Amino acid sequence: MNILILGSGGREHAFALKTIQSPHCTNLYVAPGNAGTASIATNLPIGYNDFEAITQAILTHQIDLVLVGPEEPLVNGLVDLLQQHPQLPHIKVVGPTRAGAQLEGSKDFSKQFMQKYHIPTAASQTFTRQNLEEGLAYIETHALPIVLKADGLAAGKGVIIAETRTEAQATLRAMLEDQKFGEAGSKVVIEQFLRGIELSVFVLSDGTHYKILPEAKDYKRIGEKDTGLNTGGMGAVSPVVFADRNFLHKVEEKVVKPTLAGLQAEGIAYVGFIFVGLMNVKGEPYVIEYNARMGDPETEVVLPRIQSDFVELMLAATEQKLDQTELVVSSQTAVATVVVSGGYPEDYEKGKKIENLEKIDDVAVFHAGTAHDQAGNVLTSGGRVLVMTALANSLEGAVSRSQKAASTVSFEGKYYRKDIGLDLIRYND
Repeated sequence: MNILILGSGGREHAFALKTIQSPHCTNLYVAPGNAGTASIATNLPIGYNDFEAITQAILTHQIDLVLVGPEEPLVNGLVDLLQQHPQLPHIKVVGPTRAGAQLEGSKDFSKQFMQKYHIPTAASQTFTRQNLEEGLAYIETHALPIVLKADGLAAGKGVIIAETRTEAQATLRAMLEDQKFGEAGSKVVIEQFLRGIELSVFVLSDGTHYKILPEAKDYKRIGEKDTGLNTGGMGAVSPVVFADRNFLHKVEEKVVKPTLAGLQAEGIAYVGFIFVGLMNVKGEPYVIEYNARMGDPETEVVLPRIQSDFVELMLAATEQKLDQTELVVSSQTAVATVVVSGGYPEDYEKGKKIENLEKIDDVAVFHAGTAHDQAGNVLTSGGRVLVMTALANSLEGAVSRSQKAASTVSFEGKYYRKDIGLDLIRYND
């Protein structure tokens, strides 16, 4: 098979590495890819929102299977376009249609969906500019802190946790009146703040059947001990010690099954990944959010633990045969440390030469924001640059090896958190 992966981050490099390990993969293309994917596949200089160029590439390279990494093309309807294209009657796509991608593309839709199908989540109400005064009054009676979420995609910046009602009201005005997040903030979901321990569970669906992939915990803040600004993710761990068999059984019964049943009841044939962001509140799962794709950097700890043929899993999803496919997962622990550019998640410089990559041989190095220069050097080209994933028989061993790899690689301004996974070691103790 000829396979195309859309995206340019660490998630897509992890997808690519798993894909080329399958005997079903003849040729692998990544659009636009990065320096890491360039070493194992053919990068295509195409943006993942350039639907016309993507369609042409599928025809030119005789692509059989498309895996969509990021959320934007899903929310914008790429899968619908490909499925309806007269020249692509047999194309297989891993990713939901626009209707299914609403789970991520609209916070209001997902909250109403959870309420309708009795999926545990924080209490909430949605407001627009038209009923702004009602929203301000609602905040006056709301317990603190208060969570405000832009309805649409806001590049990971659309969630504000206000510690005071004054801050919450100012934030609501900024989002609805001043369009702080543009069209994404034309509706704002105000919801209850949940106290607990956060983790993510991943599901692969064929529209009827499903496989629950390994769970993971990520580290979102730039500073150690979870301080400072939110980022796209500074590290991840899988499995998660506080998600025991009993808790994960509750997730399946109270979240996964009703989610898929709800999608079917809505007439949505959901083929692809569902990322379920959860809060473990005193042993009970509550859904914080859905994503219509795999997370990043969680993918970089989830996929290395999957021992089954990844392409066979994707094919089974597109052919509604996941019930006939076995998912084999390693018992080892995976820890990923993300190495970022100085200044991230705010302003940072690109084009820094990355050195010592060749000195890392026992850890998977996933490229997240890299590019080659004309001389073949690997340069930084993003805020999150590299993801160092170690597999080991113990959490302590995986943490140690991942951190060693992060310390070995070198470029000007390099930064990484040195406490990834340490809280889980303490939790275990």
